[in-house]
Amino acid sequence: MEFQSRIIQSPGEQSNEEANLLLQSRSQPQTTSSLLSEDEDEVAYEARDKIEILYLDSLAEEVGDLSTVPPFSWKKLWLFSGPGLLMSIAFLDPGNIEGDLQAGAIAGYSLLWLLLWSTIMGLLIQLLSARIGVASGRNLAELCREEYSNWARYALWLMTELALTAADVQEVVGSAIAIQILSHGVVPIWAGVIITSLDCFIFLFLENYGMRKLEALFAVLIATMALAFAWMFNDAKPSGEELLMGILVPRLKRKSIQQAVGVVGCVITPHNVFLHSALVQLRKIDPSKKGQVQEALNYYSMESSVALSICFIINLFVTSVFAKGFYGTNQADSIGLVNAGHYLEEKYGGGLFPILYIWGIGLLAAGQSSTITGTYAGQFIMAGFLDLRVETWMSSLITRSFAIVPTMIVAVVFNTSEASLDILNEWLNVLQAMQIPFALIPLLTLVSKEQIMGSFKIGPLLQMMACSVVALVIVINGYVLFDFFLNEVKGLLFGVVVCAFSAAYIAFIVYLVSHSGALSYARDILTSKGFSFNG
Repeated sequence: MEFQSRIIQSPGEQSNEEANLLLQSRSQPQTTSSLLSEDEDEVAYEARDKIEILYLDSLAEEVGDLSTVPPFSWKKLWLFSGPGLLMSIAFLDPGNIEGDLQAGAIAGYSLLWLLLWSTIMGLLIQLLSARIGVASGRNLAELCREEYSNWARYALWLMTELALTAADVQEVVGSAIAIQILSHGVVPIWAGVIITSLDCFIFLFLENYGMRKLEALFAVLIATMALAFAWMFNDAKPSGEELLMGILVPRLKRKSIQQAVGVVGCVITPHNVFLHSALVQLRKIDPSKKGQVQEALNYYSMESSVALSICFIINLFVTSVFAKGFYGTNQADSIGLVNAGHYLEEKYGGGLFPILYIWGIGLLAAGQSSTITGTYAGQFIMAGFLDLRVETWMSSLITRSFAIVPTMIVAVVFNTSEASLDILNEWLNVLQAMQIPFALIPLLTLVSKEQIMGSFKIGPLLQMMACSVVALVIVINGYVLFDFFLNEVKGLLFGVVVCAFSAAYIAFIVYLVSHSGALSYARDILTSKGFSFNG
């Protein structure tokens, strides 16, 4: 089977040659005007139509068997590669980096096994997100708009925007800290926030030249992180035996429970679940052709697995460096994103390339890449939930404004001390943890529906695995929330307000679970086992 990739600039710029290619790939002829009409409908989300894989001289179509999956091709894997890179950035954002360094400093190598299994759980969730995007031809935000009543979809949109804003604040502040490190303290955090906020213009510039350019940028940024943190890993020279034991032997000490919870909680970010379901549509797949859908799912699974394997290695580098340098020391409990570079410099010194600046480069790459994907996710979330049709530059400006305004306030108010920024980071992690059910429950609800997924709906075994992962993540984050509010909520009035919001929060989760049909499904299983629900 021959194939090729092309960039679609706009509906009005399709050439006669491109129209002829389309004519060759279809059994029934179409006119150029009808092709333009189709593209006008699809251009509502501009980024979707950037890359198209045309199937020419398809034997499957000639014999009428559209369920045949073509043989594996390295060239086609290359064409499908890209969305997994953008998705994987959420596993390497500054919030995750801070969780890694604190886990290493406080728990040593003992939580590396949990990092591995958390990444595997995250991969499962992201593959479900990709599955729903490819099989349905729509992203998760669009499907939620159609699935839920108006009040529920607006509530889901609000929760997702809150999670995205919280993540954006962490990412922008992380980049600002990196800029402060690399400028040797000349550029303050508030100025770094402004500089980082300009990355949306990089995004707009590259997107105008096609999504492959943007994907190439992320490949460079991930490579920069890998090189920087690998350099640190080589300088620190952690124990290979202890590292291997940490990966293979599950251990959990009482004093490291909080770090363990943080490791699991960081792998699932609500906006990333919505983002991945939209990114996979950057390659045009016909959902009515089972062979194309299955082929796309196969390639996306390979690409996502490779991307998250690289993320695991980078996170392992960071955790191991701080485990080797600070586990069991007096500084272990006080290390955060702000002062980590200085602690590294004191511990490992300078050299040809001072480790402080190596750390700063890696942190800057993590912050810049995650802020760009945050902008991109915001476009799909807003357009999908609200059914908006706006220009890309306007959507990017609105999305960045949601992050820039609160981040500037953060930079001014919390720039008084390192401890204040660490406290803020804890609150932001709590805010994101609270939103996780509002991404995962709709995802499982929709990916299990035959009327949406057709023959690609998940089966009982995969559904049970996914439900177990979702339940585990929700329980873990519930523990974090309970522990956090138990220690932080003080005063009668504040307690009453928190209780009121908590009741509304739990009620909404119950509504989503009941809407998913999970309760009926559980009842049917119990009934089949001999349990009676009469009365």
